[in-house]
Amino acid sequence: MPTQVLDKFRGVVQLVEAIGVEEVRKIPGFHDEPLKGKRKGQRSHTTQPRVSAFYYVVSKGAAEFVSVEEVNKHEY
Repeated sequence: MPTQVLDKFRGVVQLVEAIGVEEVRKIPGFHDEPLKGKRKGQRSHTTQPRVSAFYYVVSKGAAEFVSVEEVNKHEY
């Protein structure tokens, strides 16, 4: 994975830790969506064109934990 992609993703993770995933989703340009099919229950965040991170959101009391399940480059 290119360094610039990892750096951007780390920034997203830090932002989620600071203000929560629900607040981060409200930011314009944050491309996040629920998934369907075999990935139902997961969400996708696009860190750059054609690069997505798939994750689950697990609530535990007032805290939310975001776990990245897979990062891949889509083939078009």
